[in-house]
Amino acid sequence: MMQRELYIGLMSGTSLDGIDVAITAIDSKAISLVASDCLPIPETLKAGLLSIALNEPSTIANIGMLDHQLGLLYSNAVMHILKLANLTPKDITAIGCHGQTVFHQPLGPHRFTVQLGDANLIAAQTGITTVADFRRKDMALGGQGAPLVPAFHQHLFGQNHSNVVILNIGGIANISILETTGHALGFDTGPGNMLMDAWCLKHHNHPFDQDAKWAQQGQIIPELLQRLMQDKYFALPSPKSTGREYFHLGWLEQHMGLESYSPVDVQRTLCELTALTVAEQIQPHQSGDHPSVYVCGGGAQNPLLMERLAQLLPNWHITTTSQQGVDSDAMEAMAFAWLAERRIHNQPSNLPSVTGACRPASLGVIYYPD
Repeated sequence: MMQRELYIGLMSGTSLDGIDVAITAIDSKAISLVASDCLPIPETLKAGLLSIALNEPSTIANIGMLDHQLGLLYSNAVMHILKLANLTPKDITAIGCHGQTVFHQPLGPHRFTVQLGDANLIAAQTGITTVADFRRKDMALGGQGAPLVPAFHQHLFGQNHSNVVILNIGGIANISILETTGHALGFDTGPGNMLMDAWCLKHHNHPFDQDAKWAQQGQIIPELLQRLMQDKYFALPSPKSTGREYFHLGWLEQHMGLESYSPVDVQRTLCELTALTVAEQIQPHQSGDHPSVYVCGGGAQNPLLMERLAQLLPNWHITTTSQQGVDSDAMEAMAFAWLAERRIHNQPSNLPSVTGACRPASLGVIYYPD
């Protein structure tokens, strides 16, 4: 029987709304959250990362500095959560750090993914073995390197009498489909909060629409919604994954063309885009008497989005992972703690049925503190 070990997961997603850090206890029978928090990303660092992610002109020196700054920020997050939990580095088996994705190109002759955040620095600064670079082994095996959390979702929620979908609404929305047979699927459905957040920042100078109060004042623009929905990504079969390099304000403005729309109506339309593209890709997987959707990520806090999902998926029971015993805000950080545990014990952690890889593999590179 595997003894109880503590792992720290670090995750900063496409929304760049903060660094999620979670201490997770894992043994052969269970996984549980010990402590978690979300730390802000300094605005200058966030602006630099966004610039790189949007493929704006930069230099190798600038990218290197961002990589170093993120490594220090991740290290500080680790020390912060240890202090919060009254633990020491010696109590932790390993850190699992996703890093900050600045570009993800899963298709074409030269497929690659780039995450910043120097893992050598994290290991040296904290004194804790660190696992990072989770995506590239899967890509080397013919997969898309994403999404990686469905394997964790399957571990957590297992097999059920009806299909269960775990819906993570971060900057990008992704789903994990846990079938009654024990088979699992998963892919990125498209924009989650990313476009709504970017539009809100542009027109309200606020990084997100708190409780969707602004969007609820608007009206859906049918012709704009139709143009957005016709994007080729939504019709692609799985495996598929995407990111800010595809769905960004430039993508939205290209579809808007020269039309002049009320900003509040565009915000409402973007919320509807997320709800529709998610619902359309969940609906075909309805099976069993009580199919369920468990929502996590920042989108779980958007009442308008949650209301629309319930309306668009009337035969599904929609709730949050928090109501199922797993903190919806800490879910992804916990996933990377679990991925680190799998790597330390050399256990497979990808799902070829999700990513398209030719075989299961233990993902991640191990960085030792000495």
